[in-house]
Amino acid sequence: MCSNVAMGSASLLKIIICQKSSMSFFHRGLSALFPRKPFLCKPLVPHSSVRFLCTRDSNFSSGRWTDRKHDGRTKNTNRHKGQEWDDAVHGGRMRNSSPRSVFAAGTAKRTAEWQRRNSPLALGDKEEQWDQSADRSRKAGEMQPPDRPLSVAEWRKVKENLGNSQRFEIQMMCAMFTSCTQLDVAKSLLTFVAMETGTLSYELLLRYLALCVSGGHDAEVSEVYDIMRGSFASLDTGASTLFIKSFSRTERWREALHILSEVKRVLTPSARNYGDIIAGAVEHGDAATGWALYEELIGKGLSPHEETWDALFKRRSISQPDDQDKLLQILLYMRDNQIYPGHSLASTIKTWFESLPGETWTGSWTRATTKGTCGCCKSELESIQLTAAEYQQLKDRVMTDILQGRDVFTKTTPKELESFRSFVKRKPAFDVVVDGLNVANINQDKSRQSKTLLAVVSELQHQGLTVLVLGRRHMLQPSRSWVRHDMNLVQQKAHCFFTENISEDDPFLLYATLFSGNHCRFVSRDLMRDHKACLTDAATRRLFFKWQRGHQMVLDGSVSAARGIRFLSVPSYDTIVQSSEDAWHIPYDDTEDRSTYEVPQRWLCLTKRGEMAAHS
Repeated sequence: MCSNVAMGSASLLKIIICQKSSMSFFHRGLSALFPRKPFLCKPLVPHSSVRFLCTRDSNFSSGRWTDRKHDGRTKNTNRHKGQEWDDAVHGGRMRNSSPRSVFAAGTAKRTAEWQRRNSPLALGDKEEQWDQSADRSRKAGEMQPPDRPLSVAEWRKVKENLGNSQRFEIQMMCAMFTSCTQLDVAKSLLTFVAMETGTLSYELLLRYLALCVSGGHDAEVSEVYDIMRGSFASLDTGASTLFIKSFSRTERWREALHILSEVKRVLTPSARNYGDIIAGAVEHGDAATGWALYEELIGKGLSPHEETWDALFKRRSISQPDDQDKLLQILLYMRDNQIYPGHSLASTIKTWFESLPGETWTGSWTRATTKGTCGCCKSELESIQLTAAEYQQLKDRVMTDILQGRDVFTKTTPKELESFRSFVKRKPAFDVVVDGLNVANINQDKSRQSKTLLAVVSELQHQGLTVLVLGRRHMLQPSRSWVRHDMNLVQQKAHCFFTENISEDDPFLLYATLFSGNHCRFVSRDLMRDHKACLTDAATRRLFFKWQRGHQMVLDGSVSAARGIRFLSVPSYDTIVQSSEDAWHIPYDDTEDRSTYEVPQRWLCLTKRGEMAAHS
């Protein structure tokens, strides 16, 4: 690929230089700098020992069966205590339950902000942030685009004042893009470079192209396209993507199909490439081409952007009866892939349903209740609990990918792992598994770790639960943090297994929880993202996340005598797109603060009016 566009002839350059004012270039267009060359349509070039103690080998809680013939799960004959447990973990009436969930959208950001504000280093961090902000401001001032077009002489002076950097024009064009500078200012920079060097580099034109596309200057983009096609052997994927985006907004949208076909020769186009042309096709009345490209996008395993779905739902005027089924399939795709639309797309979906001819859909914005029902139509949402088949699938995959993965013995030893398996098999099925070290560290005062752990275990045992505490050997060594009397009490109230200090206890926690049955939950603040990533397929990762949200108990703040033991809420319903014959419930994003492991709290309820009246 050529790296520069040279001035085609001495006479052209002479004409430009001899102009009384280079400002005329701003009105004549970029083509004034270039002769016409034939199109060159070539393919694109894409630039230790184990120790465990159990003080409850035979004297576990009365009223509890230990027969494992039902997948290792136990029955609890104490209905009162069992009901307390369900209330606690599902955010019911128990005093030790908070209505908030660790997986609620925005929780991670709010927690991080609270920790930053309360950190002893917060003041120092703020001073550092101020220093960094001032440094960024100084750097921004060094390359600040002008607010008007400059003459060649003025640009020369600006370049000299900034040290005559060899990449001055590239850096300045990037600054213009960031600042959304007016196009005539950018053109004056191109004029300066052309008159100074006689050339415009591919990179500079690419930066200028990005400015044009972001600013919606599609007519100028068309001119840049003709110039670059005639001057360079091929286009890189960056330029191709920009041209596709711009052309798809104009009557030249079909030319974007030609560029897309060129991209396909060397690599798989991006979902954005497909989405831009799909939007262009439906905008210009060609639904067939739009849907064909959408099916191709899905067939390549790409995930569509929200703008693509928004375009398809908005163009109802071109929809045919079978298009309605295709649009509903989009909602099912969101369900299968646990995708949550933003508020804008949710609004478009709401409008589409409400405007369906011959149907009486109505949409409402709402929240789910703590009982797992829709706050609007009162219908029951899908349970967070896995089916027997889903649970067995997840259990098998976790055992294979996490506990028996290739790197498992970097976290433990074969001897330790086998000892733990034998330990779990001969114990009663657990109701709750506690990450001992994680729980003990919840308070800032590290001199009370054993007391913190004892308080949590005591609360769980008081509810009549069979508890397993996973810890490390150093927790049994008497110290200021680990008081022998406290740890003796922990071992009296719960089954305990202590691994080597270098071992990672999360795989043990997952194994014990899953082995005990679908009723068993675990207590930890660790969100298990690394272990979720070890699962080899997306479907199992989604199952793991669903199981985790329904089984993980997280302490709400610190543990103290005054506050008691409080857990964040465990939802009883699944946050996922769901439907029935006469209703759709779509969770949607109404905040930019949601982390990838969090779920939205707002829902779009869509019901047929007759169905909604029946519920109300």
